[in-house]
Amino acid sequence: MIGQRESVSGAHFAFTDRWGGVSAAPYEELNLGGAVGDAPEAVRRNRELAAGSLGLDPGRVVWMNQVHGADVAVVDEPWGERPVPEVDAIVTARRGLALAVLTADCVPVLLADPEAGIVAAVHAGRPGMVKGVVPAAVRAMVGLGAEARRIVARTGPSVCGRCYEVPEAMRAEVAAVEPAAHAETSWGTPALDVSAGVHAQLDRLGVCDRAQAPVCTLESDDHFSYRRDRTTGRLAGYVWLD
Repeated sequence: MIGQRESVSGAHFAFTDRWGGVSAAPYEELNLGGAVGDAPEAVRRNRELAAGSLGLDPGRVVWMNQVHGADVAVVDEPWGERPVPEVDAIVTARRGLALAVLTADCVPVLLADPEAGIVAAVHAGRPGMVKGVVPAAVRAMVGLGAEARRIVARTGPSVCGRCYEVPEAMRAEVAAVEPAAHAETSWGTPALDVSAGVHAQLDRLGVCDRAQAPVCTLESDDHFSYRRDRTTGRLAGYVWLD
């Protein structure tokens, strides 16, 4: 259920795998995405199970309506009855409030400045990486009192540069913005490494405490992959502070 978990100075980072939930095929088992065609009651139960396994109150987890953009929302409480905004990064200075990001090949980015008490969850697909969603999230954190040199960054399972095949024109377009994303598949065709691009952006921002999950979602049967399966579930990354 929780494929990876880490705690650093009171900041907690966690990434799910696809197992331990109640969803039926093709979303089996732990689909946490509410907009992929799965039964709403199954998604709700899966979110309860995942939160419970992390010791979280599911009612204190904030989700996003992700749209592959670069907009950021600063939150201090769950949305409740309010519409969930179309953003790809959320930031909070409220301890005990967990932020969540959904992915199925895109890069989930979790950020925390434990000293300042500020965390962020970011959805960084190819479009968002190019548009600068990660720098936008870091700027929002700094605006609340974080310092880039103190930020701890963890990126979760995503499609790797050996597998993310794209047309040559797309690779050139993306690499013109972020050269570190330039890649080649294991079979010798143009590719992109979005995670490498994200880490290059973080490095330039002065975020030094970074780690990347070794899992490629397309290669792993334990993780959802949109590029592999098209109709499939969504993984989640969670970040929160004590």
